[in-house]
Amino acid sequence: MSSHDDSLSRARTGLSALLLVLSLVVLPVAVCSAQSQSVQDLATFPRTTLEITPAAKSGHHPKKNDAQSHRFEVWIADTPERQQQGLMFVRDLPGTQGMLFPQDPPRVANFWMKNTYIELDMVFIGTDGHIIKTIEHAQPFKLDSLSSDRPVSAVLELKGGEAAKLGVRVGDLVSWSPPR
Repeated sequence: MSSHDDSLSRARTGLSALLLVLSLVVLPVAVCSAQSQSVQDLATFPRTTLEITPAAKSGHHPKKNDAQSHRFEVWIADTPERQQQGLMFVRDLPGTQGMLFPQDPPRVANFWMKNTYIELDMVFIGTDGHIIKTIEHAQPFKLDSLSSDRPVSAVLELKGGEAAKLGVRVGDLVSWSPPR
């Protein structure tokens, strides 16, 4: 190998090392910067109270007579940006809280768990206000599509395991008032 080839090889190695260092320093800063600019504080989302009434009380289909309604304080993801963010980056969600994703007009809703640190239950609400499907314990960071399979008027996300714990089922009625 000539000294020219040796110098060229060292220059390529040096350039490769420099590019590696730059990618390790610049890329994470750019990604963090882009994420922090687009992440909205949940305190800026509208809020409302949502109630799930067991099917027996709503008259939809028979269930235990002693079942009680469940109330949740929910954030409303009422813009495309808020719907895209959802509960991403949230590290704790009390059982009495959640997020509602209105679908206007009603449509098939598809979700994923990208950048979501906690398990979630997804409650799909039909156009008549009744639950048509639930997905329990959606796993953090999964990119699999979680679909309503049918058009829905809204999707409610709750802390993972909360739907089963409270006995929330298909057929239950979900209602909420306009955000305050």
